[in-house]
Amino acid sequence: MAKTRDNRTISEFKSRLLGGGARPNLFEVELTGMPASVALPWQAERFGFLCKAAQMPAQTIANIDVPFRGRIFKVAGDRTIENWSITVINDEDFLFRNAFEEWTQQIAALDDNMGSTNPASYMVNAKVYQLGRGSTVASTNNAGDTNVVLKEYEFIDIFPVSVGPIDLSYESTDTIEEYTVEFAVQSYNVTGAGTEG
Repeated sequence: MAKTRDNRTISEFKSRLLGGGARPNLFEVELTGMPASVALPWQAERFGFLCKAAQMPAQTIANIDVPFRGRIFKVAGDRTIENWSITVINDEDFLFRNAFEEWTQQIAALDDNMGSTNPASYMVNAKVYQLGRGSTVASTNNAGDTNVVLKEYEFIDIFPVSVGPIDLSYESTDTIEEYTVEFAVQSYNVTGAGTEG
């Protein structure tokens, strides 16, 4: 059993906080297109500006309880990937809202619940980039016209399971409409920040 631990100082902390820490507001979401069945225009670059919030994916590995002589032995179970959600700023042409509503209509129509039966026809991929504050990792200045990509998640075979409401109210002033879209995710690939790729 350890009797003492080394004292830690602010200077030591500073020297170990690479790049001043990753910032949650430096990110970009890339959804390059809609399924071919959605006959609406898509502007991927514009979407990168109007997607104002996202997450890096959550995952869970369940445990399996195995009883043994009055005790429980835990072993690793299956991994599941949580749904992924984004928040989108709405502008007056409703371009992205219309596209997401059309996408869900292709999956399950409102009037008769008919829809696509081939998963390849309604699933697409998307990416989230965690960006650094400079053009290189732990840069000492902010020179350059690019942000380094610290980590990249590519979501594989996603489709929307929920297009959230847009709240309307006479009392809402000095705000812009926004809504969330939640996607089911089959899998994802990770590159950057110590990963292979």
